[in-house]
Amino acid sequence: MLRKISLVMVLALLMSLVITGSVMAQDEPLEIYFFPGGPEGGPFATVVYNGAVHASEILGDRVEVRYRWSDWSPERMVTQFQEAVAANPDGIAIMGHPGDDALEPHIDQAREQGIIVTSQNTTLPRMEDRYVAEGFGYAGQDLYDSGYMLGEASVERAGLGEGSRALVWGLLSQPTRGQRTQGAIDALEAAGVEVDYMEISSEVDADASAGIPVIAGYLAENPDTDLVITDHGALTSTLDVYLETAGMEPGEVFGAGFDLSPATLDAIQSGYVQLVHDQQPFLQGFLPIFQIYLSANYQFSGLHIDTGSGLVHEGNVELLAPLIDEGIR
Repeated sequence: MLRKISLVMVLALLMSLVITGSVMAQDEPLEIYFFPGGPEGGPFATVVYNGAVHASEILGDRVEVRYRWSDWSPERMVTQFQEAVAANPDGIAIMGHPGDDALEPHIDQAREQGIIVTSQNTTLPRMEDRYVAEGFGYAGQDLYDSGYMLGEASVERAGLGEGSRALVWGLLSQPTRGQRTQGAIDALEAAGVEVDYMEISSEVDADASAGIPVIAGYLAENPDTDLVITDHGALTSTLDVYLETAGMEPGEVFGAGFDLSPATLDAIQSGYVQLVHDQQPFLQGFLPIFQIYLSANYQFSGLHIDTGSGLVHEGNVELLAPLIDEGIR
């Protein structure tokens, strides 16, 4: 709780320093490697990227940010992280999808070289605990609770219970990242819903359109499906295409998922998607840049920020629509 309160104070201080021009002078800009996570141009990764770009624009020539796109591949993230460490920048902001075990030796090496490391989107709890005093923070949702929140709310809004059937399409195989999928499954099963689970393949993870025949095939075999939850921003933004291709009318199946985008906004407005959890990915780009800057210049410890704000549906989406179109929400 104290670290969350501190963020407001720290950002207020930093903005005051930037505005007044009294930020401590640097001989050279801080070199930062930043991981937006997905493919360049992907709906979720682009909003994360927009947040990082906005933070770097505020800091101006005090930072120089290099971006590494990973197609949501944990293996690629590890390789790219090793390459970033070899380049010996001042800081690295990494997506936590590979998990503590895969990244631990490389993060240890980075810290031995004096590189500040922080994380976004998916927690690295062991690394964060080890290096929090040295600027290792987290900007992202509480994964399990976010999944449970969406599952529970989907049950309530769709009027589901004993005898209902749901498909959860997620990433249980990924360490830590899979907690969000597990949370959604647990909430549905607690309500007596029968849950079918499908793992998102690496091909669909990188290109959501590759999932069209997968979901169409599932729904053809299971026409009694009441709910589909897609635990992936790009899949959620394609959920209307999935359902329409499968011959479903808007509202025939309750569609729920994660993360806003212009395509997801269209899917909500068309009636194919009823509920979306918003984890505010813009902040997952914006905050890590400031985390590294603050730690490098003012020795601030890592700040753990839960960016998971709540649920978006047809009743409140119009308020956010302009920001969604601008790539901020």
